Amino acid sequence: MNAFFHALAFLTRIPVPHLSQSAHHWQKSVIFYPLVGALMGGLLCLCGMAACFLFPRAVAAVLILVCWVFLTGGLHLDGWMDLADGIGSSRPREKIFEIMKDSRVGAMGVIAAVLLLLVKAAALYEIMGEQHLSWLIVPPLMGRLELLIAIRFWPYITEKGLGTGLRMGLSRSALLVNLLLAACVLYALNGAAGLVVYVMALGFTVLFIRMIVKKLGGLTGDCYGAVVEWTEALSLLLIVAAGRWM
Repeated sequence: MNAFFHALAFLTRIPVPHLSQSAHHWQKSVIFYPLVGALMGGLLCLCGMAACFLFPRAVAAVLILVCWVFLTGGLHLDGWMDLADGIGSSRPREKIFEIMKDSRVGAMGVIAAVLLLLVKAAALYEIMGEQHLSWLIVPPLMGRLELLIAIRFWPYITEKGLGTGLRMGLSRSALLVNLLLAACVLYALNGAAGLVVYVMALGFTVLFIRMIVKKLGGLTGDCYGAVVEWTEALSLLLIVAAGRWM
């Protein structure tokens, strides 16, 4: 359970028992990322039911998003902003890394964060209009599943970043099990539409990761956060599209 608690403590603000200091447990924690995402999604469903009961749909959508950001402590959103500042600067690779390490947020980061949150809020509004709150499990789950793919198949180029060693704890078999379980969850929740969202989210996020790697030569902790945010927003958009056309 220590590995699971490491994943829960790293990815969320949910309180956990005392964590071991074992590097092995930290490395193994990566296989539980999608499970943590599914747990987050379940909490968002509960939040959505309460918000929809108490408030109009627009207010409820914003409140769900507030809970979403609070659950993660803004961890992934920070990475999204840093990556936007770096790549948006149109500077050489070395300068991009310097910008991404800067604790200050630039104009491109602010713009990227505002647009991302607007997309999420609007998509949540539409999803709640269809009264399919079970869909809220999907974006956090897919975001952490795509994080596993990024960790397993692309190099981590920060020498002493938080992601150091995670690849060692993620075998191909563990990744395959997570991929299959996620597909089963999406099918159980939403049938064929769930599988369509699953496949398209995987494909478009892989293209997003390849674009980052082409620019930077690999991934950093900020890139991991950006991958999660991209996948969550993309999943929400795909869910809305599936609701219209399927």
